[in-house]
Amino acid sequence: MRYPLGFTMAQVRYRNRMAREGRQRYPMVLMLEPLYTCNLACIGCSVERHTGKLSDRLPLEKCLKAVDDCGAPIINLCGGEPTLYPELPQLIEQLIQRGRYIICCTNALKLDTKVFGVIPPHPQLFLMVHLDGMRETHDFVCNRKGVFDKAVAMLVEAKQRGYVTMVNTTVFKETSVEEVEEMCQLATRLKADGILLSPGYEYESVEADVFLTKDQIHEKFRAIRQFAHKYKINATPGFLDFAAGLTELPCAPWSTVNYTPNGWKAPCYLVGESFVDDWDTFWNETNWEYWESRLDRRCANCKMHSGFEHSAVEEQMRSLKGKLQLALWTVSK
Repeated sequence: MRYPLGFTMAQVRYRNRMAREGRQRYPMVLMLEPLYTCNLACIGCSVERHTGKLSDRLPLEKCLKAVDDCGAPIINLCGGEPTLYPELPQLIEQLIQRGRYIICCTNALKLDTKVFGVIPPHPQLFLMVHLDGMRETHDFVCNRKGVFDKAVAMLVEAKQRGYVTMVNTTVFKETSVEEVEEMCQLATRLKADGILLSPGYEYESVEADVFLTKDQIHEKFRAIRQFAHKYKINATPGFLDFAAGLTELPCAPWSTVNYTPNGWKAPCYLVGESFVDDWDTFWNETNWEYWESRLDRRCANCKMHSGFEHSAVEEQMRSLKGKLQLALWTVSK
């Protein structure tokens, strides 16, 4: 299967419950950033996400309250570098007890000292190792030599230790399609449990010209779409069609909500119109209809899975053909 059965069924149960309750909008994923501290300063990352002081991190209690308030079944731990969060073992333990599935997005540099032997493998814990290309490209993006080799070594060890381990590859302007497939081949040889491919996040605070225009996204993902079936790529067929420019989808910014050391980021992970302290204000006062429309100039080139993967699934579920395609994709690989 593309994802472990428990992970898939947790989403199905949650979607069914939301449907029974008549809810049209609901969060599927919480992007939880417990800190803005990082041990890298990657060229494609927004400044605030790697310059924060460790002392300014979220208390464990606030992290758990955010999880309880939004109710999403999937918690994506990011930042910053989540393995630097001192309370990470307690946070993951509490999330598992709450029945949540955790995706820990990491550069892998501290897995050997902060995770291995400290946080045991668990079916609800996924390690998502960032590899933004092969050695030269990844070290360039990370702005440090040796990061690629360490990340690959940690991925191998994580698999040996029994962790569910995936690869996250961000496609930038200079990333060739051939290198993307080479990256998929490497992940397959390393027996990674999945590969997430996505266009680069277009942060306004990033000065480097590394992000793709909409036309460039279409060109690259049309090529990626041609070989995607050969690898355990976790993007749904509907999302790949959208990224390739073959279909249009509304944004679902509410499907992936973001809690940070500054509060709830409104409206989404990429666009910070404001930061809101409490969940009810964030959820009830954000103008979701406006952001769904994609009329804002900052949305012009966005094709991020965080906004559109939910819409892609919803669209496929509207027809028998789409349901069958999604079911076949789910059980393949």
